[in-house]
Amino acid sequence: MDKRTGETAKSGTEAMPSVDYEAIGRNLARMVEEGGKALAAYMKPREEGRIKPELAEDLTDAIKTLGRVLDYWLSDPQRALELQSSLGRTYLDLWGAASRRLAGEHAAPLVAPDPKDKRFADPEWSQNQFFDFLKQLYLLTAQWAERLVKGAEIDAPTRLKAEFYVRQIIGAISPSNFVLTNPELLRETLTSNGENLVRGMTMLSEDIRLGEGHLKIRQSDPAMFEVGRNLALTPGKVVFENDLMQLLQYEATTPEVLKIPLLIVPPWINKFYILDLNPEKSFIKWCTEQGITVFVISWVNPDAHLADKSFEQYMREGVITAMDKVSEATGEKKMHTIGYCVGGTLLAITLAWLAAKKQDRAVSATLFTAQVDFTFAGDLAVFVDEDRVKQLEAHMKEQGYLEASRMATAFNMLRSNDLVWPYIVNNYLRGKKPYAFDILYWNSDATRMPAANHSFYLRNCYLENKLAKGEMEISGVTLDLKKVKLPIYNLATREDHIAPAKSVLYGSQLFGGDVRYVLAGSGHIAGVINPPGKPKYQYWTGGPAMGADVDAWVAKAEEHPGSWWPDWLKWLTAQGDARVPARAIGGGKLKPIEDAPGAYVKVRSWT
Repeated sequence: MDKRTGETAKSGTEAMPSVDYEAIGRNLARMVEEGGKALAAYMKPREEGRIKPELAEDLTDAIKTLGRVLDYWLSDPQRALELQSSLGRTYLDLWGAASRRLAGEHAAPLVAPDPKDKRFADPEWSQNQFFDFLKQLYLLTAQWAERLVKGAEIDAPTRLKAEFYVRQIIGAISPSNFVLTNPELLRETLTSNGENLVRGMTMLSEDIRLGEGHLKIRQSDPAMFEVGRNLALTPGKVVFENDLMQLLQYEATTPEVLKIPLLIVPPWINKFYILDLNPEKSFIKWCTEQGITVFVISWVNPDAHLADKSFEQYMREGVITAMDKVSEATGEKKMHTIGYCVGGTLLAITLAWLAAKKQDRAVSATLFTAQVDFTFAGDLAVFVDEDRVKQLEAHMKEQGYLEASRMATAFNMLRSNDLVWPYIVNNYLRGKKPYAFDILYWNSDATRMPAANHSFYLRNCYLENKLAKGEMEISGVTLDLKKVKLPIYNLATREDHIAPAKSVLYGSQLFGGDVRYVLAGSGHIAGVINPPGKPKYQYWTGGPAMGADVDAWVAKAEEHPGSWWPDWLKWLTAQGDARVPARAIGGGKLKPIEDAPGAYVKVRSWT
């Protein structure tokens, strides 16, 4: 079954159906009408000046980057000849193989798709000579384009961007993305007399209107989910709130709890309920079942009036204020802490600031896929150079924040063959609603980012890597991670494109205390949300937390089947396993404001 569509793949070649040309004509007219509505929804906010042209900046950067690759190949006649002849030979070989097959001879394919590539799963891609030719032509061209970048002698940042742009182009021109060159789409269009295209164009119009002029691709059926109804259900209360966050405390489910409470700092780029999707996947619920008193920060979804909220204010009014309130509710000065993604970066910065101030507030720190050194920052670095940051800063200055759509698009484009093109084909060409998938619903529920905070983060972390260099200043205090001497559980995931395992491993050596580096299978989300009851992936422990060679680390580590959560619990309780009677929410000090998950998490970026 394809999780994107909820359908089972066909197991045999199907003959093209008979065509009702009159019905197709009517539906094509309806499709054009719906297409006009989609175009109007796209153009209206731009004509009204609510959205300024953005494509020119992206195209300029892509042309400049790919131009440097071509300059390398075309600046030398021998290389230019090699460039042309290698592609020419490939096409001639393909033409020869296709001709032999057309004559009834056996001709082995010159290239085959990756077995994991679902785009070419339909049998027609191999059994039909025309579609097989298109498939191989595309795959050979894609391989040639990738070699073009790989073989060019260019600097590392340019290579990273060139690889990204080439992947986007390759993904976009795939024959699977067009009705006339995709056998499955063509068959479905003829079978339904074009009804699929009408439905798809209607959905396209709806999604552009929902995105207020931007295409908000629906990756999951939004009607199937609602925060507080079937997502984020763990019982608890909001016990404090300010402009930046609500602090949630969850109900105890055991007679006794660990004496040391736990504070979780999620990313403000996304919403905290990734840790509380449903009862079977909820890390928060699982923690309460292990006898942990759990507090979680729920960040505000900011608008223009929070434009000047700085990174320092997120630290002071977010993490440090939350620590104060946890201590007030529990009577414990020190606590366990967890930071996820950029929330982990903020937590590490907070701990370094507190260490510089000689304030001992945490017993331990756990970092989920979080970077403190951005030397090997991964694919997101594609979007961060001096020119891009200046453009973003100018854009954010006008409205006070970065739209959720900009970050959501960036994350999706990192895995466009998984998170963009399958949904364009399924939604807008097949006209089918996507499969109901909670993680992808959460993924689309993105948040805005205040201008001051985001600018500081991009410049100090991605552009200048000041935290790793010991040069970052917060409120006049220079931060040194070596002063953070508490035990750290540093979790990376093997297929992470956002916080690469290599980057997390490399950052482990910056801390001054004992670091337990753990590598989980899968990626940035699925590798973390891997509960013991339904584990999908393995994890590795035991290798030395040094260097940046993940493969070398794995070679010395021990592989374990199942979830890493019990391993973390064992490590956590080793820091102190004293128990006290289960605590009442607020501890008589903080008055509950409303039920969890609270109001802030329900504020959506799109209406």
